[in-house]
Amino acid sequence: MKVAIVGCGYVGTATARHLQGKSDCTVTATTTTASRVSELESVAQRVVVLKGNDASAIGSLLQDQDAVMLCVGAPNPQAYRESYLETATTLVSVLQQIPTVKQVIYTGTYSVYGDCQGKLVNEESPVAPANPNGEILAETERVLLAASSPNLQVCILRLGGIYGPGRELVKIFGGWAGSTRPGAGEDATNWVHRDDIVGGLTFALDNRLQGIYNLVGDVSLSSRELLDRIFEANNLPKASWDGSPSVRPYNARVSNLKIKAAGYQFVHPEMIEF
Repeated sequence: MKVAIVGCGYVGTATARHLQGKSDCTVTATTTTASRVSELESVAQRVVVLKGNDASAIGSLLQDQDAVMLCVGAPNPQAYRESYLETATTLVSVLQQIPTVKQVIYTGTYSVYGDCQGKLVNEESPVAPANPNGEILAETERVLLAASSPNLQVCILRLGGIYGPGRELVKIFGGWAGSTRPGAGEDATNWVHRDDIVGGLTFALDNRLQGIYNLVGDVSLSSRELLDRIFEANNLPKASWDGSPSVRPYNARVSNLKIKAAGYQFVHPEMIEF
């Protein structure tokens, strides 16, 4: 099995390391930054420096590959179109000439559900992006899914917020300790541990998953509950809330039953590392 991982940041690098340890996998990792090549050479058999919207480079990358994992991220809000949609569009156009690739797995986000006022959503729920970047993410999914065919399976993993080693929740939110936050803290949050993203990607690869799967932990805490637990666990002062209207662009409790029904067992079904 030859697997190309397009985008080796926090998630892609951990996935490359895991797959490289499988005797039946040969991993090619990509980065947009030449200075990261030596780091990635420790987790992949081959490293390529490229931009996702470079059709020639993507075509060369995918020669003889069996599967592609699209784990891209945008360095800033202005780069969403290039990082996500242009990469997906380029990938789909190139794949038409490369029949060896049988599967594409993309790490998206549950934010495409938009503001559902905290209601429970699943993969059949409509998407309702709340801003232009959310629409870019939804369009990225549509472009990839439209490429599905009897010879090409496309799997979208809608991730929760990402935490894990080096990205503990207290590192993300510790600066809010003792502060006053906007809103009432009632918005739903959904998180997934990096180990489960690696596990979910590997599960999707091994089981040739097709279609959309939510990849979030079992527990959907409100913003208030989440911050209270983080600050209590780290002996920090709690945040308070000013009761103003929420400005969060996505608010939904996300079901993970579909991927569990497919057979995936979460490593961290409940949140850890507060």
